[in-house]
Amino acid sequence: MGSISVRAVSKRFETGDVDVTALEAVDLQVRDQEFVTLVGASGCGKSTLLNLVAGFETPSSGEVLVDGAPVRGPGPDRGVVFQQTALFPWLTVEENIAFGLSLRANRGKGEVKPIVERLLERTGLAAFRTRRPAELSGGMRQRAAIASVLAIDPSTLLMDEPFGALDALTRSIMQDFLLELWEARRKTVVLVTHDIDEAIYLADRTIIMTAHPGRICEAIEVDLPRPRRYEMRSSAAFIRLRDHVTQIVRAEALKGTAPLGAPASPALVPSMTQSAQN
Repeated sequence: MGSISVRAVSKRFETGDVDVTALEAVDLQVRDQEFVTLVGASGCGKSTLLNLVAGFETPSSGEVLVDGAPVRGPGPDRGVVFQQTALFPWLTVEENIAFGLSLRANRGKGEVKPIVERLLERTGLAAFRTRRPAELSGGMRQRAAIASVLAIDPSTLLMDEPFGALDALTRSIMQDFLLELWEARRKTVVLVTHDIDEAIYLADRTIIMTAHPGRICEAIEVDLPRPRRYEMRSSAAFIRLRDHVTQIVRAEALKGTAPLGAPASPALVPSMTQSAQN
C-alpha cells in the first residue's frame, strides 16, 4: 500500500524577524499505485510538500498521513530520489545498491545478492557494477540512485526533479526508464518537476500549485493511454493538455512578477539607496 493524505497542511518558515508561509491549507489525496506529478512556478512550495510527505519537515498545521498513519519522520516505506544523486562516491554501483539493505530497518526484506542482481539487470547497469559514481554518465548515476531506493522496496517513491540535471535526450530516455519501472513495480509515485511535458507524459494526475504561498490550484486528470510512448507527445490530446497546464502555471507565475517599468517595491528602496551611497 502507498496511499497519501495531506489534510489542511500549512508550512511556515522563520527567517529572521519575518515568517514565510511556503504552503497554505493544502489538501491532497494520492491513491495507492497512482503516479502524480507536481508543477508550479518557482517558489510555490512543491519541494516543501514533498519533504513533508518524506518526513524531512513537519507541518506548521494540518497533518500528513501515509497508509492512514501520521508521518512522524523518514521511513523505509518512502524512498526519496533527488536531483543530485545520493550515491556514496567511494562505493561501487553494486555496493551503493546493496547499502540500504544493510541497514537495520531494512533487514529481512530478502537476501541481498539476488535483489541487487535483479536491479542491476533491470537498470542496465550489470556491466558497470564495479564502477564508482565518478566513472558513470549522469543518466547512469541516476539509474543507480533509483535502483538503490528500489532495493529497499518502498511502497511510495518521492522524486524531486530527478532528471533536472540531465541533457534533453538523456532526460527523455530516463523518463521512459521510469515509466517501465512503474509499469513493472506499480509503486505510488509523487514527482516534482518544472518540465510540463514531463509532468503530463509520466502522470495519472498532474497537480498544479499556485504561486507563493503554495496551494492546490487545479488537479488535471491525464487521460492518455498506457503504456506511454515518446511519439504520443505530438498527439493532439497531449498538446491540448500541455497547453492547458502551461497557461495555468504561466498565469500563476505572472502573479508574482511586477510589470516592466513598475516602480521598485518600497521595501527595496532603502537598501537600493544605501547601496548607491556605498
